[in-house]
Amino acid sequence: MNSTELLHVIRSGALSAVQACENAIARIEATEPRVNAFTGRTLARARAEAAAIDQRRARGEALPALAGLPYAVKNLFDIEGLTTLAGSKVNHGLPPAHADAVLVQRLQAAGAVLLGGLNMDEYAYGFTTENTHYGPCRNPHDGTRIAGGSSGGSGAAVAAGQVPLTLGSDTNGSIRVPSSLCGVWGLKPTFGRLSRRGSYPFVHSIDHLGPIADRVETLALAYDAMQGPDPLDPGCHALRVQPVAPTLLNGLKGLRIGVLGGYFHENASAPAREAVARVAQALGARGEASWPDAAAGRAAAFIISASEGGSLHLADLRQRAQDFEPLSVDRFIAGALQPAHWYLRAQRYRRVYRDRVNALFADWDLLLCAATPVSAPQIGQEWIEVNGQKHPTRPSMGLLTQPVSFAGCPVVAAPLWPQGTGGLPIGVQIIAAPWREDLALRAAAALQAAGVAGPKEPPL
Repeated sequence: MNSTELLHVIRSGALSAVQACENAIARIEATEPRVNAFTGRTLARARAEAAAIDQRRARGEALPALAGLPYAVKNLFDIEGLTTLAGSKVNHGLPPAHADAVLVQRLQAAGAVLLGGLNMDEYAYGFTTENTHYGPCRNPHDGTRIAGGSSGGSGAAVAAGQVPLTLGSDTNGSIRVPSSLCGVWGLKPTFGRLSRRGSYPFVHSIDHLGPIADRVETLALAYDAMQGPDPLDPGCHALRVQPVAPTLLNGLKGLRIGVLGGYFHENASAPAREAVARVAQALGARGEASWPDAAAGRAAAFIISASEGGSLHLADLRQRAQDFEPLSVDRFIAGALQPAHWYLRAQRYRRVYRDRVNALFADWDLLLCAATPVSAPQIGQEWIEVNGQKHPTRPSMGLLTQPVSFAGCPVVAAPLWPQGTGGLPIGVQIIAAPWREDLALRAAAALQAAGVAGPKEPPL
């Protein structure tokens, strides 16, 4: 039963929220040893939240949009009573969070039922979730392969059918990469759209938060529930709620849709290009668009990410470097040692870059490109090959996502599967102008309705 059907039967009373919660718990227990998506569970809380939904229905009260829907969040979101790990060993000894993150509070208000925290790359610095401290998160479609990252647990939990909705973070691609590799829907909203209060930062000037789900409708409902200004978060620039769920079926007539060439074509493998071509045909894309300075944008994003990340953890790097993830500690140290003028020049360039990218949307409403250069590599695989070129796996899974998030544009990652039998999924990015999440989600809904994109049942 997908999340749209689940919400319907809970609302109708054909299934209690408590039973839906127990079904999710049973699924987690059956699949978790193989997937390793969860790092902490909130079962008592989940059962209480589900019972409260049933009580509201019994009293004849109107139920909120996500009533009874099980979900989980990347373990960099504060969950009252749990330590916010952010994938690290260093944080393990910290006191439990005293309150939920803002987005968790808003999902609870919308009736969703929280089941726990999810595995991730340490401090969100990675694209593979091969976490040394808590074990690698495994792709539900092939347990020998990565789930992507840094929100690997968030993508894998949805793909494994453990929960139909999760939250992740995306600085350089950390929602879109696991969505692509695990074959689920992901939304990276406009930079500054959703409050980040109560989440552990990686790169404050680039971090985004957003949902991953099994259905576009659920992605939109969760996004709507989390919208709204937050005067206590200076990084939240949204002044009002702009609901998107009611617009999903508005269609695509009149939308100018293009396919990104150049950098985005050259760094996509044949299966990734084929996925983009299928989406382009289904959406009626017309023509090729050129994204300005994609490689330079990615380079600047690397400089800013390394510098802010390294500076944030500098005290712990000096005192407890041995407790950091071996695969990221050197990058954090190198980032902390970067000259300040590198960082300043990268931030100045970002303003120019963003203006050049935004100018594209004078001619286009939506732009398409692959989300990852290849489908999921093997766990421990050090190199990927793209069109005859070898790239290091861990940083290069973000080849196609980093230039987009650096501009702050909203993106839906649409999951596609190879035609025929067998094979692993790969995602396509549907990119819109800032603040136009509605257009990207409308295109995603059209792909889902046409059967072009969407998750598959995992072989678990």
